[in-house]
Amino acid sequence: MNTKHFSLKISVFHGRKAPEEGILVGYGAIIEAYKLAIPLPNQLALISPKKRQYKTENWNVLTSRHEPDDTLYKQLVFALKYEGINLLLFKYLFEKLSEEDCKALVKLEPQGQYSRKIWFLYEWLLEKRLDIPDLDKGNFVALVDEKIQFGSPLSINSSRYRIKNNLPGTVNFCPLIFRTEKLVNYIEVNLSNKKNNYLNAIRKELLQRASAFLLLKDSKASFNIEGETPTNNRAVRWSKAIGQAGSKSLDKEELLRLQQIVIENTRFLKMGFREEGGFVGEHDRITSDPIPEHISAKSEDLEKLINGLILTYDKLEKSNFNAVLAAAKIAFGFVFIHPYVDGNGRIHRYLIHHILSKMQFAQQGMIFPISASILNHIDDYRIVLESYSHPLLDFIKWKPTKNHNVEVLNETIDFYRYFDATKQAEFLFDCVNDTIENVIPNEVDYLQKYDEMKSYLDNVFEMPDKEVALLIRFLEQNNGKLSNRAIEKEFAELTSDEIIDIENHFQIYFKS
Repeated sequence: MNTKHFSLKISVFHGRKAPEEGILVGYGAIIEAYKLAIPLPNQLALISPKKRQYKTENWNVLTSRHEPDDTLYKQLVFALKYEGINLLLFKYLFEKLSEEDCKALVKLEPQGQYSRKIWFLYEWLLEKRLDIPDLDKGNFVALVDEKIQFGSPLSINSSRYRIKNNLPGTVNFCPLIFRTEKLVNYIEVNLSNKKNNYLNAIRKELLQRASAFLLLKDSKASFNIEGETPTNNRAVRWSKAIGQAGSKSLDKEELLRLQQIVIENTRFLKMGFREEGGFVGEHDRITSDPIPEHISAKSEDLEKLINGLILTYDKLEKSNFNAVLAAAKIAFGFVFIHPYVDGNGRIHRYLIHHILSKMQFAQQGMIFPISASILNHIDDYRIVLESYSHPLLDFIKWKPTKNHNVEVLNETIDFYRYFDATKQAEFLFDCVNDTIENVIPNEVDYLQKYDEMKSYLDNVFEMPDKEVALLIRFLEQNNGKLSNRAIEKEFAELTSDEIIDIENHFQIYFKS
């Protein structure tokens, strides 16, 4: 175990350019030394010879006084201290080491907090007990360092290691999120209160109408994200399901029910959880071979992953974990697993609604139109999905099947249960903030302008509601002017002066 050398001077590492030449340490050094077949962490650690300490998007640069000794134990201690917990790396490392090596690792400093963390992670991840007696003294220490990553507000004392287990998940599903400046700022602003303060200032009747419009708008947006233009009936059907978000328990039966609502025509589709491989991407136009952008979890892993996801959600809800962070972990975890042949994207976005409502971020019955904001930021959405999917493609071995699907040849379950959900959480918080600051206010503002225009048309022309709606739609479509066709056909009764007056009022109400 101790024959490995970790110190590695680099300026570029696996295609990632360092901000300066330095010594790679921590998780990056361990990945290189043990040839671990996993994606690189979003941020790597580097020791600078220039006695400078700073961070960039992909690097944490530290001074020579932080440099760890050239041993696995000291590299792991450094990583836990400065880089947080990487469950995927620990799982792959423990599988590379022998049980005796792991036991020796823990015994180097048996009372040390980092030894105890390594010991706990070994037994938790491998679900296997090392032949080491329980500790009978020492203070309890939190497993997840809250200064680096978001842990569960409720921890469970594990007296064997004198560890407070505050992992925000279960062994079968536990994405972690780093405590970035952006996320901390969003949490401190308390967007839920910001939303409530805004909504409380709107009269109830207007809010109810806005909610109804937003419900349908969000439903259509969720289809549009998938490149589909749904019939009005299909959009209404899905909007009713979204309107129930948070009212039912989240379990496998509920997930299957939602797929049945999403998929209108099941003639050519096998419903339920996949019984074969899955991928997102294209097919070669000549050979029809798959060209994956994302490879889904293996079908034989789905039950374990979905059970883990549901149990983790239950744990997050009961522990009062931040609702938006919880939604990011669960909803993006679901879409990465991709358990169905079709319908994954819409249900992934439904889960955001469900969790925000169930965890009382959004009022049950008042739709929080997150899909509308995602559609407005569709390029960022694709980037945040690809930031997970694309690095994985290098580590998933697969072959095409006879029916032009993919068959995964190696073990991949850990990629879907132990991932870094930080970028997904930041994106979701951006969308939540955009929904509060723009999407909902814009809809309310539109309805207020519509009511003012309608009141004018009622008072002056005693125009029926149906005609009012048609007139306003024509004006919107033609930049505030009635088309010649509308003047000659639908509104032939209006005089030229009346048309000018109507167009002027439209400008006052809608363009001011």
